[in-house]
Amino acid sequence: MEPIEIGIWVTGGMFVLVVLGMRVAFAAGLAGFIGLVWLRWNQFDYDPERFWKALEISVKVAGQVPHSKVSSQALSLIPTFILIGYLAYYANLTKALFDAAKKWIAWVPGGLAVSTVFATAGFAAVSGASVATAAVFARIAIPEMLKIGYNKQFAAGVVAAGGTLASLIPPSAILVIYAIIVEQDVGMLLLAGFIPGAFSALVYAILIISIAVVFKSVGPPVGGFSWADRFTSLLPALPIVAVVVIIIFFVYNPFGEAWGTPTEGGAVGAFIVFLMALYRGMRWGELKMALLETAKLTVMIFTIIWGVLIYVRFLGFAELPAAFSDWITSLEMSPMLILVCILLAYAVLGMFMDAIGMLLLTLPVVYPAVMALNGGEFVSAADSAFGMSGTMCAVWFGILVVKMAEFCLITPPIGLNCFVVAGVRDDLSVQDVFKGVTPFFIADGITIALLVSFPMIVLWLPMLASG
Repeated sequence: MEPIEIGIWVTGGMFVLVVLGMRVAFAAGLAGFIGLVWLRWNQFDYDPERFWKALEISVKVAGQVPHSKVSSQALSLIPTFILIGYLAYYANLTKALFDAAKKWIAWVPGGLAVSTVFATAGFAAVSGASVATAAVFARIAIPEMLKIGYNKQFAAGVVAAGGTLASLIPPSAILVIYAIIVEQDVGMLLLAGFIPGAFSALVYAILIISIAVVFKSVGPPVGGFSWADRFTSLLPALPIVAVVVIIIFFVYNPFGEAWGTPTEGGAVGAFIVFLMALYRGMRWGELKMALLETAKLTVMIFTIIWGVLIYVRFLGFAELPAAFSDWITSLEMSPMLILVCILLAYAVLGMFMDAIGMLLLTLPVVYPAVMALNGGEFVSAADSAFGMSGTMCAVWFGILVVKMAEFCLITPPIGLNCFVVAGVRDDLSVQDVFKGVTPFFIADGITIALLVSFPMIVLWLPMLASG
């Protein structure tokens, strides 16, 4: 049997396991290990006496993969980014951010919902986890919206959709994972996420205002705040602004050389938020909870990475990525149409898999194909299909797939943010949250279409940084 055939059979088996309910980390790790044994035994012509040798070799390969990849310095960004978010929450910095947004924006139609979106965007700039963002604002923003008469489904939908912004706005754990899988510069990808993330928040805000204007009962405006109230509200939110500025200058200093690596920026940011939390009276119990929540989420992400990397190593031996690239480039369709089809496939796949697992499983096959469509890793902008160099194509595609991952966080049946919001609020069912989040599918569709049509929304900052 050819290695590619084994690759197809094992991949199909893995997706069956996922559909049956097995966790992505374990399904990928098991499938990858079985695939490694199968490939090696296939080389031995299925000699029964050499099965144990094939098993021994596969165990060694599978055992080396997780450590060699997870020991990467870039992955240390993930726990520091997550820790920043939880420290900010337990220090009540998130409530200060929401109060500031409310006092400045709540006067517009749907103002409290718009305030929630911009507050989640601000919190996303210090937290790398969408799930954490959704959980935090389900506690803070939904009671405020319900208090003035918002529909509970719509209020829940705003929080679930706003929480997805943490996937795109740096510091983003998913962007870091993408950079490591495709071996691209972490700092460049983090920088590329700023404008698309802010753009996504703006599209959400326009959608909410439009709904509130048409259906006046959906989101009544909130007034009564003086200019003194507004300016006073900014002071408690300044620590979050300071952390954002520090991370930007560590990733890219517009006035000179960067201050350090993104990893160092994440560590410094976490330390600053820790000092601010102590200043604001954080107790040992709150610090313990922040550390435990960070550890839980980090272990979950790292476990998925470990399992999927075993599967990725198997894919390399099975030569499936190269075969898929050859097939994609042989199609008699325009490269842009093929790219759109790939993004639509992500939308469907995301209905049945979590965002991180989906990207980790598909990128080793899909990424080389997209790069081949553009003309290769080292193609110049003049000779490319998408009008950008290989490096810029990798950045652009990364933002597109992470935006698709955001979209998948709110799509049924397993939109994780919707389950988190429902889990935090006893008065909401998962069905309520899915109903409330439906209008935001339109906003995400518009955003993705614009990012595809106008790549400079994504690439302006990275191109500025690279000179």
